[in-house]
Amino acid sequence: MTFASYEEFWPYYVAQHSRAATRWIHLTGTLTGLALTAYGLARGRKRFLPALPLIGDGTAWPAHFLVEGNNPATFGHPAWSLRGDAEMIRMMLTGRDAELGAIAQKWLAENPCQDARPVTDF
Repeated sequence: MTFASYEEFWPYYVAQHSRAATRWIHLTGTLTGLALTAYGLARGRKRFLPALPLIGDGTAWPAHFLVEGNNPATFGHPAWSLRGDAEMIRMMLTGRDAELGAIAQKWLAENPCQDARPVTDF
């Protein structure tokens, strides 16, 4: 899909994370990778520096294939996906996960896809 702006991309990005399990796997992987990268920076241990992309993406991407049944938005929109990850995680950490579910549900209702799995866990 093509988008003219990040604001147009954002609801699509959230819809690609329509299941709460996918969002929580993203959150867990990203925060774990971030913590290990920060540890590496603080301790001067360079081998920990790639932890964020390896652990973050290494946990998030399988969730797309196994939980969502879709491809990560990163494949087509890497910069906007990184921004979307940060925004999604910020919303989750501030207790707004249900709002993300509603955004996903609205986008999916407005953009039906024949091969999408039905979402039941908002």
